[in-house]
Amino acid sequence: MELIFATGNKHKLAEAEFILGLSLPQLKLLPHEGPEPVENGVTFLENAAIKARAAFEATGQPSFADDSGICVEVMGGSPGIFSAIWAGGRDDAVNRQLLLDQLTDISSEHRTASFVCTIALVEASGETFFTGVWSGSVAMRVSGDGGFGYDPVFIPEGFEVTAAELEPEVKSSLSHRAMAMNQMASFLSKR
Repeated sequence: MELIFATGNKHKLAEAEFILGLSLPQLKLLPHEGPEPVENGVTFLENAAIKARAAFEATGQPSFADDSGICVEVMGGSPGIFSAIWAGGRDDAVNRQLLLDQLTDISSEHRTASFVCTIALVEASGETFFTGVWSGSVAMRVSGDGGFGYDPVFIPEGFEVTAAELEPEVKSSLSHRAMAMNQMASFLSKR
């Protein structure tokens, strides 16, 4: 079975290959290398669907895309869908620093946050959606070299270290993306 993964993010591709490979070893992921569509949706679901539909239309093959980000409760759910461009560009370190700067005066008990990932799977037979939510909080400072994006400032619920300090296998079994991808893998395995 082959699936097109509509992403230009090599970190997401590697993570998806690992997560999906555990339950669907016969699955071959192919990155979609066409032009990226404009993500003008207002939800994770809408933006994931825009990317997956564009890949399906361009290739004619079953395609999926994710849209994900960090949602901070005290900030009304921001950065949310704007996580990747929160500081105006696509620089993870700059985005993280802006978030930490915005929370400077917020005590640790009020830094509740969640990582959210929604996947859109588009096939000739229709569209299916999967969502994972990983609860936790925003750390007081950057810590850890693993992962990407906001991992170095996100402390998952039940842990005292950031997602960037977790072993990759642990993160890939617990994360928001793992939750959504495992739902998709379960859906695909029933065929």
